[in-house]
Amino acid sequence: MNFRRNHSPVVAGAKAGFSASAAYRFEKDPRLPSQKKAPRERRRADPLAGVWENEVVPLLKAAPALRSIAIFEEMIRRHPELGAGMRRTLERRIRAWRAVNGPDQEVIFRQEHPPGRMGLSDFTDMGDLGVAIAGQPLDHRLYHFRLPFSGFEHAHVVLGGESFVALAEGLQNALWSLGGVPEQHRSDSLSAAFRNLDADAKEDLTRRYEALCAHYGMTPTRNNRGVAHENGSIESSHGHLKRALADALLLRASRDFDDLAAWRCFVDEIVGRHNARNAKRIDQERTALKALPPRKTADYEEVNVDVTSSSAFTVRKVFYTVPSRLIGHRLRVRLHDDRLECFQGSTHIVTLRRGRPRPNGKHGHVADYRHVIHSLRRKPMALLNLVYRDQLFPRRAYALAFDALLLGVGERRACRAMVGLLALAHERACEAELALAIQTDLDAGRLPDLEALTERFKPSAAAVPIIVVTLPSLAVYDEIAATRGEAA
Repeated sequence: MNFRRNHSPVVAGAKAGFSASAAYRFEKDPRLPSQKKAPRERRRADPLAGVWENEVVPLLKAAPALRSIAIFEEMIRRHPELGAGMRRTLERRIRAWRAVNGPDQEVIFRQEHPPGRMGLSDFTDMGDLGVAIAGQPLDHRLYHFRLPFSGFEHAHVVLGGESFVALAEGLQNALWSLGGVPEQHRSDSLSAAFRNLDADAKEDLTRRYEALCAHYGMTPTRNNRGVAHENGSIESSHGHLKRALADALLLRASRDFDDLAAWRCFVDEIVGRHNARNAKRIDQERTALKALPPRKTADYEEVNVDVTSSSAFTVRKVFYTVPSRLIGHRLRVRLHDDRLECFQGSTHIVTLRRGRPRPNGKHGHVADYRHVIHSLRRKPMALLNLVYRDQLFPRRAYALAFDALLLGVGERRACRAMVGLLALAHERACEAELALAIQTDLDAGRLPDLEALTERFKPSAAAVPIIVVTLPSLAVYDEIAATRGEAA
C-alpha cells in the first residue's frame, strides 16, 4: 500500500512481490485475510440448551466442588434422552464456566532453595513393590531424606511405622552419609508417631525431636498438617524413587531377597546411582553445609524389663525369649527400628530381632529355640500347646515336619522327635542343612527319622586331626641354660 501511493496497482504489486491479479484484489478489498473469515457457527443443535441454565449452572453455584462426572451422571439420570455422547461437551462447558465464574483457587508459590539451607524428611509406604524376604512378603516403609538444592537423597528401610526411632536412625545415617548438616530440617507432622498418645507422651516425643536437631545444630520445622505440597520437594521425589526401584526389580527379574540386608543394599545402590548423576551439585552444596558433631546421638528408645520364669520379657505387646540364665534379672533394652539390644548393667548380652504386634492387636512373639531347647529336652510335651510354638520353629520345614509327625506317630512321639530335631540343629549348628534334609523326606512322603538324621549330622571322625606330641629330652633345657650363661 505504500508503493501504491506513487505507482499504479501493477507496479506497486510487482515491487511488493505480488502478481497483478493479487494487486487488483487488494485494491478492491484491503482487509486482512483473518478479517475476512466468517465467525464459526454451530453445526448442530446445542444438546445442553434445555438443561444448562436451568439445572447445571444452579448445581455449580450451589456446590462449587462438585465433579463434572457427578453432574453428568445426574443429568443422565434426570434426562436419559441426552445420551452418553454429551459427556465431553458438558465437561468442556463446565471448565469454561468455572474459568469465568468459578471460585479462586489456592496458589502454589515456587520456592528457591539456596545450598545448605534445608533438608527434608518423609516416609513412604513400599507395599506396592511386592518385595519378599526368603519368600515372605515384607511389610515396610522407606525413610527418605533429600536436599532440594542438589537433589542428594538417602533412603533407609523401616520395618515399623513412622516412629521417632525410625526418624532418628534414618536422619543420622543420611547426615553422616552426606558428610554435613543443613541449617534447617523440615518434616511433616509425623502423625503416625503421635497417634494414640497422651499429652505427656506427645510432649516427650517433641522434646526428643528438638534435642535431636539441636545435637546437629539444625532448626526443626514442620509443614502444616494435611498440606502435602509444603513438603513437595520430597513428596514428588517419592514417586521418582519408587519408580526407579520398580524398574530395577523388573530388570532383576525377581522381587525375592535372601535377607533384609540384601534388600537394603539394593535400595542403597539405586539411590547411589541417582546421587552419582548429581555429583557436581552435591559437591557444590557440601561446601555450604555445617560440620557434623563429633559423634551420633541416641537413635533408640530405652526401657527396663524383668526376665520372667518363661525366660522371656514383654515390650510393646511383643513377647521375646532370652537365654534362661537371665531369669530373674532386670535388663536394660534399647529399642531400635529393626532390633533390640539387651544389656545387663553395661554388658551387652544379646541382640534380638524386633517384632510387631499382630494386626488384630494381640501380642506378637519373637522366639529363639536355642534359648529354651535345654528345658524342652527335659519336658518335650510342653511343645504341644506352647503359646509361641509356631514362632519357635526357625524354618517352615520344621513346622511342616511337626504337623506330619502329629498325624503319623501321635502327640507324645511327635513332640519327642521334634524336640530332638531342634536340639540336633542347635548342637550341630546345622539348622539350614537339616531343614533341607527334612523337606526332602517330606517331599518323598517319609517322616523325618531322628536317629538317621543324628547319624548323618554327627561329627566326622576323619575331620578330627590326630596330633602326636613328642616331648623333648630334659637335657635340652640344661644346654639352653648353659648357653645363656656363656652369652651373659
